[in-house]
Amino acid sequence: MRRREFLKMAGAAAVTLPMTGCAMSKASTGGKKAPPNIILVITDDQGYGDLSCHGHPVLKTPHLDTLGADSLRLTNFQVSPTCAPTRSAIMTGRHEFKNGVTHTILERERMTLDAVTLPETLKKAGYTTGIFGKWHLGDEDAYQPDNRGFDEVFIHGGGGIGQSYPGSCADAPPNQKGGYFGPVIKHNGTFVKTEGFCTDVFFRQALGWINQQRQQKEPFFAYITTNAPHAPYHAPEKYKKKFLEQGVKDSFAGFYGMIENIDDNMGLLREKLDAWGLRENTLLIFMTDNGSAGWGGYNAGMKGFKGTPHEGGTHVPAFFHWKGQIAQGVDASQLTAHIDLFPTLAELAGAKLPTGGQVEGRSLVPILKDPQAEWADRYLFTHRGRWKKGDDPDKSKYKACAVRNTRFRLINNAELYDMQADPGQTVNVIEQHPEVVKQMRAAYNTWWAETLPLMVNETALYEGVPLSVYRNWQAHLKEAKSKDGTMTRNPAPFIKQYWQQEKTTGISDWTPPTI
Repeated sequence: MRRREFLKMAGAAAVTLPMTGCAMSKASTGGKKAPPNIILVITDDQGYGDLSCHGHPVLKTPHLDTLGADSLRLTNFQVSPTCAPTRSAIMTGRHEFKNGVTHTILERERMTLDAVTLPETLKKAGYTTGIFGKWHLGDEDAYQPDNRGFDEVFIHGGGGIGQSYPGSCADAPPNQKGGYFGPVIKHNGTFVKTEGFCTDVFFRQALGWINQQRQQKEPFFAYITTNAPHAPYHAPEKYKKKFLEQGVKDSFAGFYGMIENIDDNMGLLREKLDAWGLRENTLLIFMTDNGSAGWGGYNAGMKGFKGTPHEGGTHVPAFFHWKGQIAQGVDASQLTAHIDLFPTLAELAGAKLPTGGQVEGRSLVPILKDPQAEWADRYLFTHRGRWKKGDDPDKSKYKACAVRNTRFRLINNAELYDMQADPGQTVNVIEQHPEVVKQMRAAYNTWWAETLPLMVNETALYEGVPLSVYRNWQAHLKEAKSKDGTMTRNPAPFIKQYWQQEKTTGISDWTPPTI
């Protein structure tokens, strides 16, 4: 399946295809019908262009292509430029900086404990909740998902399998030797040694849990969040081999192989939903957490990749499928974002939003009911963050930042692009639109002023580690590692807990659930 040219995907009028489903009924959101089960799948570092249905010249993703064809597709869906920020925005319904998440490491990935999370909100509406894969919003116990609203927790540590940094953000020791195959996973507080490729493991555990939940009468929320295709680019040989044989260089072969493995797992997920009779009462969402990490590869004509404030850093796929309730095979081009998921899912679940104005996103229910629904213009704010630990954030206010509305993207307070006329950001039109620039700058300044006091992790340290360690973390990491690759100085929670379990009860093997 080939999609419309990128111009239409980037903000021009959407092309409406014939519907094979029906528009969402009022009963589905008005309490007369049971709220849907919710499955949210989010992959790591897979960009908008990393799907064959979006024109990728090498990748083959037939299952995701079919899901896209069966879904309402949000073709102008924006997230953060990196992973932990996007995840915190989903969990809270507000910009990541307001959650204290301004980086992916060095305690700045920890989501403030003052926020009410999406799973906490869904639980109050009667949902059972589970997470499978990557959390990356704090490895200290208070920040862990079992203390943030999840009933079932099956995760790795740190920002990725095997990652280790000074402070609290680090995975279990065995994974630091290369844990994409048979990773050690923390399952409801206990480490287990799994068998198989990491993505297969996460989907298998999630499917087993879903299979159990379908026997119950209460709805469930399954958050399947793979670490793939994040680097290092390790893929099962059968997935990687085909690309090597085509002459694709090794790193891209691994990256593409991981994506095609994700695609197969999405096919298995949909197959099981059909077999279990869950399609009609389950909302399935597929999205990714930031722009593609495949620098130099295909990017659907967008400028920039992961970690940039450009369109290619924040524009990701977003497929919404709910058989019989949401229109299928339709594009919706309204400017939407990660912060909109919280109010959307809360409304569908019949849950009340947190008090105090925490949620700043908009419910997408009007678009789910009518893909052509009127949608007021808005400003979305992007900042890469990642200034040096302990620095004054104000010094980086206009570095790697953007303001986006339906038509324009203002970059670094110095470049303006007309995203409808020039989706590839080739011509800076800042001189032609002084009033637009004035309004965007004013909106950004207001946003920055209200956000700055909420960046609560900027001076946070872990177990008395001096600031100099964080400032020079790469050198520190090299000095502080033992021969087996584990941290020997101020070990992180996952490391300490793994060692303690290993010395006491030992590490048991994972028992794959029945699906």
